[in-house]
Amino acid sequence: MWIREVPLARPTKIGVVLAAVVAASSCGAAPDPGSTQGPGAISVRNCGVDLRFDRAPERAVTLEQSSTETLLALGLGEKMVGTAFPTAEIHPDYRAAYDRIPVLNPNELTAEQLRAAAPDVAVTSFGSNFAKDKVGTREELHELGLPTFVSAVDCPQHEPGQTPFERLFRDYENLGTIFGVPERAAALTAQQRQIINNAEAAVPANPHDKPSVMYLYSMTQGLPYVAGHNGIPSDISRILGVGNAFDDVRDEWPEVAWEEIAKRDPDVIVVGDLSDRGRLGDSAADKIRVLHEHPVVSQLTAVRENRFIEVPGIEMDPTVRSAHTLELVTEGMKSLGLLR
Repeated sequence: MWIREVPLARPTKIGVVLAAVVAASSCGAAPDPGSTQGPGAISVRNCGVDLRFDRAPERAVTLEQSSTETLLALGLGEKMVGTAFPTAEIHPDYRAAYDRIPVLNPNELTAEQLRAAAPDVAVTSFGSNFAKDKVGTREELHELGLPTFVSAVDCPQHEPGQTPFERLFRDYENLGTIFGVPERAAALTAQQRQIINNAEAAVPANPHDKPSVMYLYSMTQGLPYVAGHNGIPSDISRILGVGNAFDDVRDEWPEVAWEEIAKRDPDVIVVGDLSDRGRLGDSAADKIRVLHEHPVVSQLTAVRENRFIEVPGIEMDPTVRSAHTLELVTEGMKSLGLLR
């Protein structure tokens, strides 16, 4: 994948960065002439943390592609001063806006690169990106005056009773509130709720036989990572009224043994395509070949009959594009005769 080369600013001393951050968010900052928000007007609760903004952020940095595309889907490209870690081709709908945003790092962003961009908010889909050995913890960054936003899908403990898609919609709502575009967030949510409603209308072709699905994300050192409980794939199965073969495993993406896959004997295997990462075995074709060659798994009916549904791997994680994979799985299972 082509990635724009962007010259990085010389690392800035923390005091200079804080001056920029404070200037964008402090109570004493000059008000935006087009804003009617007063001090303390913006407040949301995000993954157990209260975020407060005196006005809508103007300098957002996203830490990976999923959060980047979510902000672009909300029309916030002009509010972004940096992004990092693209893992797939940017969706065509967002390509033009994306090309105007500096790619601060084609891999994981460093603390120095984040600070040099002088953002007034940092956004990610994965809380693990805020770590001491990466850009810093949320606590450290908040002490420095930089608010951080983590997808609610990654924080189920703070959204009890909410499904992964509901938590994703909470992201849209909160981001819409933070950036002052609630109507865009509401429209995006309504559009994706309609996709869910359409999928919920599908029913098993055999009312006495609930099909099971295994979601294969990646293979590392020969062992597969599959979808466990409470992630986007788990929610796709719930919406369609089918079984997630590993839903009893509490980890979102557990590593499992091939023999355990054979024991669970899924009716369909959804295969995530991660070709753009460029690693051996990341493409859907590579994974399907391994399944056909494995001495045990190759004997499963799903493998022998090629009951595979290929989806973009990035859409198996929480992203504005996850609703598209719901559509792909729905149509795929219909074409296999398992849903109608």
